[in-house]
Amino acid sequence: MVIAVGLGLYLLNRRENISHRLRLTSVEPPLAPDFSLSTLSGEKLSLSDYRGKVVLLDFWATWCEPCREEIPHFVELQSHYRDQGLQIIGVSMDDGPEPVREFYRQFHMNYPVVMGNAKTGGLFGGVLGLPIALLIGRDGRIYSKHIGATDMAVLDREINARLQARETSETTP
Repeated sequence: MVIAVGLGLYLLNRRENISHRLRLTSVEPPLAPDFSLSTLSGEKLSLSDYRGKVVLLDFWATWCEPCREEIPHFVELQSHYRDQGLQIIGVSMDDGPEPVREFYRQFHMNYPVVMGNAKTGGLFGGVLGLPIALLIGRDGRIYSKHIGATDMAVLDREINARLQARETSETTP
């Protein structure tokens, strides 16, 4: 009985020490997978072309009501932070570009939009619902992922933090 209690205390103490060490160890955020997709104007856009900028990657669709509510805020964020190094990229999950082009004009979108697909979504863990916003640092790493409508104050704080961060774009995958 004494041996069992002693062994239990040893294992519990060891587990707590391991947990404490894990919390103290900083895990580097994952690198964003690269992709190359066509914009609404037919040009190729590669995510890696934006290394060195803070990127807000927004998976959305014209039929998604929360997406429709977020996009005017993204237009404002792009206008406000563009000169500080923010680049928003929209990834439309619509079936075709026709409704997206009209939506783009109607909402005065001031950032590039590419046509995504299930493969593109799969690179980022799958798109099981919309919208999904990922914040990628200047170093090409994913620092946050928001599924569903996101409080713009939260995104604003995260964007500011990434713009102020001293990460380098020299990180190699």
